Amino acid sequence: MTANITNEIKTIVDALEDKKGIDISVLDLSKVSDVTDCFVICSGTNRSQIQALADGVEEALGRKGILHRGIEGYDTANWILLDYGDFVVHVFDKDSRDMYDLERVWGDAEKVKI
Repeated sequence: MTANITNEIKTIVDALEDKKGIDISVLDLSKVSDVTDCFVICSGTNRSQIQALADGVEEALGRKGILHRGIEGYDTANWILLDYGDFVVHVFDKDSRDMYDLERVWGDAEKVKI
């Protein structure tokens, strides 16, 4: 990952930690995907917290002038996806995270220590 992306990932992780995100995981996809360089994955305990986690990421990156390209799942809040192009943020409820298991699906990706 480039230094720019690394700084942005730190901003995301800090925002998720600030909103009490659970089990934050960062996957470096740069060597296994042409779609994006990085996934940041996190869980929340309920709809309100999951939305607050997504809002926190959006606000933190927005302060740096970084806007998402798209957002999916905000209303139902069982899986919110924020697409920033070079990186994608996934905020799950427990059941959805267990079902989709992105860490297993993208098992070839390097897990980044945060």
